[in-house]
Amino acid sequence: MMTRTQKPIGSGFSAASTAREVLDGIDLTGRFAVVTGGGSGLGLEDVSALSAAGATVLVPARRPDAARAALAGVERVEVAELDLADLDSVRAFAARLLDDGRGIDYLINCAGVMAAPLTRVGPGWELQFGTNHLGHFALTNLLWPALVADGGARVAAFSSRGHKFSDIRWDDPHFERDYDRWQAYGQSKTANILFALHLDTLAESSGVRAFSLNPGGIRTNLQRYVAPEDAIALGWVDSDGNDLIRWKSVGAGAATAAWAVSAPALAGLGGLYLEDCEVAEVVDPEAPDAMRAGLHPWGADAEAASRLWTLSAELTGINAF
Repeated sequence: MMTRTQKPIGSGFSAASTAREVLDGIDLTGRFAVVTGGGSGLGLEDVSALSAAGATVLVPARRPDAARAALAGVERVEVAELDLADLDSVRAFAARLLDDGRGIDYLINCAGVMAAPLTRVGPGWELQFGTNHLGHFALTNLLWPALVADGGARVAAFSSRGHKFSDIRWDDPHFERDYDRWQAYGQSKTANILFALHLDTLAESSGVRAFSLNPGGIRTNLQRYVAPEDAIALGWVDSDGNDLIRWKSVGAGAATAAWAVSAPALAGLGGLYLEDCEVAEVVDPEAPDAMRAGLHPWGADAEAASRLWTLSAELTGINAF
């Protein structure tokens, strides 16, 4: 078993590096990528950077027409309909892609929702857990034949510092009681990390490696549910609206995902949580700066990752393994 030690590897990049910079000199001609959330924000930037490096990119989108408009002018891009909160939609999208017979080299699970009001999707799932985690869990498992078709595929799951807000609520993952939108967001982001950790365990022998990542703080439409008082409480701005954190550019926010799927330095590695184009370290949750960076211990728990996989397979009825 290859190492999954959460220690920096000396990537040579930084928090300011952009997606195009980490792909500079890497030829992706002939490679095929799928990027959820690729019609806006960080996903759009990753699609543009992958395309510029020569890849063909398929963008699954809940609003395909809007995605096509946003991606106008980007070469080698295709758009197809997909609603991650609807398992029938996920199955239909995956079936169409598999019918094409193409192997996937890179799968970037970027789409997501943050701090939404309590909403139920599917058979009663909480929206953020259902969309951010279960939808991507189902999609990745359904696309497994395409991920192994050519060998050596990489999967990158967007998480965030928000994982620090909550471990998995094993006794109530769908918030049947005491809904807190930030805890729900945190749970979904922890789930993204544990998903990549266990996927890598299951997939390594087939040549597929998986990573999770924190893109950093970037102003995008992901923050549409964040009111000014929320931003103050979170320590993003002061009471006058002045920034208290250093926001990344969209290009820098997209960089870690681009690095995850393409970096030669990550060859032979997997199951790791990345940030700022580097492998993050596990931090003490009680440390004064624990909320700023690094991986909370519950995101490195292999037993929890296996347990979540089993739960997710039961909830979706989908499991490639």
